[in-house]
Amino acid sequence: MENIILTGDRPTGRLHLGHYVGSLRRRVELQNCGEFDKIFIMIADAQALTDNFDNPDKIRDNIIEVALDYLSVGLDPSKVNLFIQSAVPELTELTFYYMNLVTISRLERNPTVKAEMQLRNFETSIPAGFFTYPVSQTSDITAFKATVVPVGEDQLPMLEQAREIVRKFNATYGEVLVEPKALIPENSVCQRLPGTDGKAKMSKSLGNCIYLSDTPDEVKQKVMNMYTDPNHIKVTDPGNVEGNSVFTYLDAFAKDEDFARFCPDYKNLDEMKDHYKRGGLGDVKVKRFLLAVLEQELAPIREKRKQYEKDIPAVYEVLKKGTEAARVEAAKTLDEVRAAMRINYFDDAELIRSQQEKFNSTAD
Repeated sequence: MENIILTGDRPTGRLHLGHYVGSLRRRVELQNCGEFDKIFIMIADAQALTDNFDNPDKIRDNIIEVALDYLSVGLDPSKVNLFIQSAVPELTELTFYYMNLVTISRLERNPTVKAEMQLRNFETSIPAGFFTYPVSQTSDITAFKATVVPVGEDQLPMLEQAREIVRKFNATYGEVLVEPKALIPENSVCQRLPGTDGKAKMSKSLGNCIYLSDTPDEVKQKVMNMYTDPNHIKVTDPGNVEGNSVFTYLDAFAKDEDFARFCPDYKNLDEMKDHYKRGGLGDVKVKRFLLAVLEQELAPIREKRKQYEKDIPAVYEVLKKGTEAARVEAAKTLDEVRAAMRINYFDDAELIRSQQEKFNSTAD
C-alpha cells in the first residue's frame, strides 16, 4: 500500500504563524523526507463556503493568497499536489454516498462540530453543509486513499468520525476505502499557537494574527504589543512565562543558536526563562529577541512570495495542473466506490447480459 498524505486549509484569509507552526512548516519537512509516495494539499474552498455561503468573493479572493503562502514557505509542486477542492466534483458525489453511513445524532455528538457551531453562534440555524462537515472531510481523505492525515488534537474527533465511516462502508460494501491515521505535531506548542493578545487561538476574526505576508513594520508593531505577564510591571519584578505569549512564541521558534546570534547573554531559552521568572529581565528585551527570531524566519518567506506575486497566471497554472491530477486520483476511487455499491450500471457488462437473458426468457 502506498503511503499518502491528505491535508489542506480553508481559504478564508491569508495564512498566519499559527498555520505555519501547526502545519505548513511540517508539510515542507514531510515533502522532503522521502517517506511518502504522494502528498495532496487541498485549498478547501467548498468547506469554507459552508459558513461563508453569503460571501463567495471572500473565498474567491483568498484562493490566490493561500496558494502564494503555500509556495512561499517552500511547498514544491513537483513534490506535492496543490489543488482546489470545488474543482474536483468527485468529492461531492462521494460525500453524498457517505451521508447514508452516518446519523444525525452522531454528527451532533462530534465535539469539533459542536465547538465550531458555538464559535460561529449557529445554534439552531446551522447550515446543513456545515453540519455535515465531517462527512465532506471523509470524502476528501478517502478519495485519495490517504493513509496519514496531519491534524491537531482538536481535530481528532473529525478524523475518528472519518474512520467510522470508512469502517461502515467497508463492512457494508467490501474493502475499498483506506482507514487513515493521524499525524499529530510533536511539539505541543505547535498544535495551537495563541494569539498576540494572549487568547487561546490565533484567529483572523479576532485580529490577533501575525501573517506570513506581513511587512517587517507590521510584524514589529504586533510583537512589541504582544501580551506578556500583566503583573510584570517593573524590570525587577518576577515574571510568569506560562500563559505569556512572547515566551510561547519563543518555544515554537527559538533555537539555541539564535541566542548566540541575537542575544548572547543567554545560552538557551531555559536560561532566559529563569532570568525572567526571578526578575531583572524586561519585556522589551525579550520582545526584541523574538522579533529578530521571527524576522529570520519570515524574511525569506516574504521575499519568495514577492517573486511569485510577479507571475500570478503561473500560480493559477500550478493549481490547475494539481487539480487535474487530483481529479484523476479521485475518479479512480469513485469508480471503485460505485462498483462496490453496485451502481456502476453502464460499466457492468454482466448486469446488462443477465437482464437481457431475463427478458429473453420472458418473451419465450
